[in-house]
Amino acid sequence: MITTFTANPSLDRTIELGAALVRGGVQRAQSAGAQAAGKGVNVTRALVAAGVPTLALLPGDDTDPVVVGLAVDGLPHHALPIGQPLRSNVTITEPDGTTTKVNEPGPTLDAAQQEQISQALLEAAAKSSWIVLAGSLPPGVPAYFYAETIARLHLGLGSRCPLIAVDTSDAPLAALYDAPAGLPDLIKPNAEELAGLTGTASEAELEASPELAAAAARRLVDRGTTAVLATLGARGALLVTAEGAWLATHSPIQARSTVGAGDSSLAGYLIAHDRGATPPDCLRSAVAYGAAAASLPGSLIPTPEQPSPESVTVTPLTPAPTGHLLASSTQTPKE
Repeated sequence: MITTFTANPSLDRTIELGAALVRGGVQRAQSAGAQAAGKGVNVTRALVAAGVPTLALLPGDDTDPVVVGLAVDGLPHHALPIGQPLRSNVTITEPDGTTTKVNEPGPTLDAAQQEQISQALLEAAAKSSWIVLAGSLPPGVPAYFYAETIARLHLGLGSRCPLIAVDTSDAPLAALYDAPAGLPDLIKPNAEELAGLTGTASEAELEASPELAAAAARRLVDRGTTAVLATLGARGALLVTAEGAWLATHSPIQARSTVGAGDSSLAGYLIAHDRGATPPDCLRSAVAYGAAAASLPGSLIPTPEQPSPESVTVTPLTPAPTGHLLASSTQTPKE
């Protein structure tokens, strides 16, 4: 089983416009929808569609619209009551695929609630092959929460600890490498996050040079992270492990919305890994799922028949030399 943890889940409202967004104007939406979301929830949604056993762990009361939405959609979940409403986020998509998001901060979680979450994660981890820690941290939760959680999982479970994936940004991402007592097995940064975390080059430079991006990712592997799955925008994505580095590109698509594309990429990787695929084929699946999500309207997450792995080209890479040190992260926080 793959357990996902969404620290700051949301009810995502997606508004699709028929023309470019006009700031300060009044426009009619072409379509609109809402669904329970958050990065870990989105991963679980894709895993369920692919038939991979999964559980979404999240804070939230049973009557909260987010938790009710999970039940309506038939997504296995365990919600931990917090006595506060979860946040709502708004996404506006334009015909050319431009996406504008407005994310609320979310409820404040106190120390007792954080401890309850940590215990629930420890219990779930004992029955899981992967633990996925995903998204931003809500108010009241310290930036080192994910790093501390990983340390507690390793301490509590030892050799029985499942593989751990982290998809976050900014201070929680940087905290993983500040004083690591146990690093994640997989992280999934984009170019901006990889640049901010490693300090090797700018976002634009990493997107322009997959070899330079691979060298940056190699630094994290050298620190102890088993695999780095980095998305590079239109240049595709790369995977770096101790065994090698690979770049994957997808044939051109018509992008409709980038909402959930990164989450879908992570899900595609996990689906392939769960089925025993090689690292290059895990990357292939990740890029296929990410492209499928970008081609769908709103916040839809791909079902197994929608990705096209045959449209993905995977090429071995030789990382470029780089001499910079790790730096503090300065990226835009993930939802």
